[in-house]
Amino acid sequence: MPSFPNLAIPDHPLIRHKLHVLRDKRTPVRDFRDLVSEIAMLMFYEVTKDLPTEPVELDTPLEHMTGEKVAGKKLALVPVLRAGLGMVDGILRLVPAARVGHIGMYRDHETLEPVDYYFKVPSAQEQRDFFVLDPMLATGGSAAAACTTLKKAGARSIRLLCIVAAPEGVQKMLDLHPDVPVYAAALDRQLDAHGYILPGLGDAGDRLFGTR
Repeated sequence: MPSFPNLAIPDHPLIRHKLHVLRDKRTPVRDFRDLVSEIAMLMFYEVTKDLPTEPVELDTPLEHMTGEKVAGKKLALVPVLRAGLGMVDGILRLVPAARVGHIGMYRDHETLEPVDYYFKVPSAQEQRDFFVLDPMLATGGSAAAACTTLKKAGARSIRLLCIVAAPEGVQKMLDLHPDVPVYAAALDRQLDAHGYILPGLGDAGDRLFGTR
């Protein structure tokens, strides 16, 4: 399996366990949805270890003290519709004050190229840390296009979170957006002739919303 300088895989037993259940074709829609949310939350916890903090004064019920709060840029989650929506709620449980934008894209099943149809993100893009959310990084077309669109809107800090990635998708991100770190729960073997990740977990959107 190749290694990529832009890819990080959080090493946590709970992530590995939940991903194992997520891959199983027998996992029902409700459980699949819960697992995507839980994996996203666990990954975000790991991904944000480098967020800067600053001291803040406060009063506990017993005394005055100096605590810490997250400093710097404001956080914005940007799920790629539709499958990225499954990752939002879990992350918001950790950072409920984060803003949420949306990028609407789908992959043309013949050309495998992304087609965009919606874009709405929080204002002051240059002052925010953007986290693009997409469970599957397959060809990398949609993720790369989402990052391109965000940069055109003024975003300066972007990270990509996915659950399963293919080497082809990670390479495309490295080629087109070497400044965007990619975080995945697993790097799978390859894409098949139809652009699906092997061994993968199937179509994440269909399994999230019961439309297969």
